[in-house]
Amino acid sequence: MSWEKPKPEHLSGSLKPECIIEGHSQCIWSLAYLGTSGNIVSTSEDSSICQWKRTGQPVGKPWYGDGGGIGSMAISPDETMVICGSVGGSLQLCNIKEGSVVGDPWEGHDDVVRCLDWSCNDLEIASGSEDSTIRCWNPNTGQQIAPPIETSHGWVIAVKYSSQGDKFMSSGADGVICVWSKDGKLLIEIKGHDSDKGVTSLCWSKDSAHIFSGSGDHTIQKWRLIDGKKLAVFRSHINPIKSICLMPNENYIVSASNDCSIRIWDLKTNQLVGDPLLHDD
Repeated sequence: MSWEKPKPEHLSGSLKPECIIEGHSQCIWSLAYLGTSGNIVSTSEDSSICQWKRTGQPVGKPWYGDGGGIGSMAISPDETMVICGSVGGSLQLCNIKEGSVVGDPWEGHDDVVRCLDWSCNDLEIASGSEDSTIRCWNPNTGQQIAPPIETSHGWVIAVKYSSQGDKFMSSGADGVICVWSKDGKLLIEIKGHDSDKGVTSLCWSKDSAHIFSGSGDHTIQKWRLIDGKKLAVFRSHINPIKSICLMPNENYIVSASNDCSIRIWDLKTNQLVGDPLLHDD
């Protein structure tokens, strides 16, 4: 059965976008907000990386990787650099302030790089790919710092370091969440999402005691790390969830879905806050 684009209905009095930013010629695959400047960085299938002011004006000119679409990115902790992953399997480091690529592409993956994360301590970058591997890199040299981790995910769709930087987690097409030690040892497998829908996005709590996951099964789920116990399930989306983000105060989690909506959840009540925020497409 083919996927049909939903037709969102804007409720009377519902919030409208503050600004619509246009400039890419093809699908936008990744976004990041820069807290220091308030700017936005975007990557696209058109192989470009762009920086924008919040009001929509471009900051400098787009810069380009190795010619393939750019499906993922991660921002350095000091927000001066961005690492981008391409559909060809390479990674490219870029300087945000200068708007330019830095050095040669990092080679290693054999397929599309679906996800990236930069550790909070600035010591490592993790990449996950459709080749079913996770690779860890030295940000300063672009060299792999350990042998690749062969996962059971099929496609590795999400990877995320803990705030302490001592472990990271991954998820993929198999619907399983894996937590790894810094040296690549599997610590725990967490199962509970539909196995044929995939887990598409992950978040840690600040103390790394809890995990949040978004899935193609239309749910967000909360887990206790120590034993993998499911603590809560959030249901409202009618299509696969593509991205989740835990707010800094940890009182709310935000989700975005293929149903063209963004939804905000109160973690004290596990209920929706207000009406969904809707995209037209």
